[in-house]
Amino acid sequence: MSKDSLLEFPCDFPIKIMGDNSTEFETEIIRIVRQHVPDLGEGAVRQNQSAKGNYLALTVTIRAQSKAQLDNLYRALSACELAKMVL
Repeated sequence: MSKDSLLEFPCDFPIKIMGDNSTEFETEIIRIVRQHVPDLGEGAVRQNQSAKGNYLALTVTIRAQSKAQLDNLYRALSACELAKMVL
């Protein structure tokens, strides 16, 4: 474990991304994640619609290899105009 991270790598790490409920949102988020995690596994993406169906929350669980990988992925997801929130 490094001094600047409380995580031990590699580790499974869930990332939640929220946006409008559209196919374009889901497709773009998965495209961005695959740029940083090419071996994204089957079943790694879960989705949950808001009560009125206007918004979609995607939870993507990746096998994180390093803090740098997570930082780069968070930056890319946060820069996506379709993402309203990245947690």
